[in-house]
Amino acid sequence: MVEKEVIVKNTLGIHARPATQFVKIASKYSCEVYVIKDGIEVNGKSIMSLLILTATKGSKLTIRCSGPDEEKALKELVDLVEGGFGED
Repeated sequence: MVEKEVIVKNTLGIHARPATQFVKIASKYSCEVYVIKDGIEVNGKSIMSLLILTATKGSKLTIRCSGPDEEKALKELVDLVEGGFGED
């Protein structure tokens, strides 16, 4: 299992488009992906679960991956969040 904390940088936070991007990347990998915010852990391969987190700009998230390709998945997901989902 690998995990990393990231800060949401884009102005609008994780709304439908960033959530879709996140799930699209997470679903490419066979490992389990979880996102944790304020003690709430959700499935990182579910758009609705990510939206429930209401992660606004400045929110601290932990991305946790567990499985055979966990390192690659974590790196790509961290890059997505730290890159502001290509917004701003």
